Amino acid sequence: MEFCTPEKTGIHSENILEYIKILEQSRLATHNVLIMRGGKLLYEAYWKPFDVDFKHRMYSVTKSFVAIAIGFLEQEGKLSLDDKISKYYSEELKNQSDQNMHNQTIRHMLMMSTAKREQNWFAAKPEDRVEYYFQNDNKESRPSGTIFQYDSSGSFVLGALVEKLSCMSLIDYLRSRLFNKIGVSEGAYCLKCPGGYSWGDSALICTPRDLMIVAQFIMNKGRWNGEQILNEKFVTEATSKQISNTILNDNEYSTQGYGYLIWKTFDNSFFFNGMGCQFAICVPDKDIIMVYNADNQGKDYAKKIIIDNFFKLIVRTAVDEELPENYDAAKELADYSSQLKLLSTYGEKKSTTVEKINNRTYRLEENAMGITKIRFEFNEDGGILYYSNAQGDKEIRFSMCENVFTTFPQDGYSDEMATVPGNRRYKCAVSAAWIEETHLTVKVQVIDIYFGVLDMHFGFRDNLVGVQMIKTAEDFFNEYNGFASGVLI
Repeated sequence: MEFCTPEKTGIHSENILEYIKILEQSRLATHNVLIMRGGKLLYEAYWKPFDVDFKHRMYSVTKSFVAIAIGFLEQEGKLSLDDKISKYYSEELKNQSDQNMHNQTIRHMLMMSTAKREQNWFAAKPEDRVEYYFQNDNKESRPSGTIFQYDSSGSFVLGALVEKLSCMSLIDYLRSRLFNKIGVSEGAYCLKCPGGYSWGDSALICTPRDLMIVAQFIMNKGRWNGEQILNEKFVTEATSKQISNTILNDNEYSTQGYGYLIWKTFDNSFFFNGMGCQFAICVPDKDIIMVYNADNQGKDYAKKIIIDNFFKLIVRTAVDEELPENYDAAKELADYSSQLKLLSTYGEKKSTTVEKINNRTYRLEENAMGITKIRFEFNEDGGILYYSNAQGDKEIRFSMCENVFTTFPQDGYSDEMATVPGNRRYKCAVSAAWIEETHLTVKVQVIDIYFGVLDMHFGFRDNLVGVQMIKTAEDFFNEYNGFASGVLI
């Protein structure tokens, strides 16, 4: 990967610095930002503890990789985009009475214009997620290809179709057709779903540079080092507006149209888009790409801040000739970027309440979380939260207004097979702060092959405690979501 200064590509270092400061001032849980122009990497920053080698969960960015794999299958004559999905899954559809579902085509599924709303497979926990998709008994239906409605499970089925027709895993197929040719790292992989299929709508795990390389390949219309690896017609269709994705006729970053598992956005651009703000934003007219990774789940405002300001400060100020080097601005940007670290809870480090509650146990009344008692042990820099739930006695270490890196003590969360109980304890960052004199908040950020946030609030009055826990995670922290009240023992 070739590197250069921002000014060499017609982008001001000051504008990048302003952009990064906006991300920080907005209190986004950013993990990394990479910006490329003209095939040269002009900015790369990682928020500690993340680094260049960290393999990041890409969530729904994975869907765009499925689209690429479908393009290779079409190129090899193994399918047609206008094939009905029933051609390949007649057995799974034999008990499905809705003909709209039988008639939906691969193209319609790529366009997110399928026949039915998807079902909550996390709650259902089926043994085979492909079968579960085709057993959908929702009475609401429409002809496929007519209306955009996000159908994550539909793209999962397309990933399973890749594996069915190629007789390879999704990643192995992409590695043999693409990854090895363009330099995607050997460590890239994908988690699995019940039934043994790759979790093709959510669980690609690779480095941010890997994502940058693939985005560059797609913006080059399927060419790499002079070789047309994937046919240009498919790539052009995939990155063009195939269907409208706005109901309210609004003009937002996410309402500019939809291609084949790839979103359109401003200025004739397109992007791979994953939950929590996993992005590869490609601006062909300016030859600019940005890769952004984070865990901003639950922050509905985050994507707008990231994308709107990227276009305002970076894309629309970029010029087509080299700028004079600005060494002072470049140094300021480098210095600021070098101290970036993962978001932590903000507030006060000290409170007089500590003297009243330190090492004292609260018995909790019956609650949906099943937590029976809690106790805080404070020290100079942080402390430990002790609690008991259905699994027994637990403890979480924290630091005040800084992150402690540890493992979350709950057992039984999924490992590499989604929804299936596993033995892995998730790595996490934990911080705490007093947001009022009597209100302590503890934030847990899981940074593993799954991402998620748990915000725990404790309000103290006299000999009482009020507890609220709010989880923002796909299929874990379910035991930590609700209210409780307690009294000093």
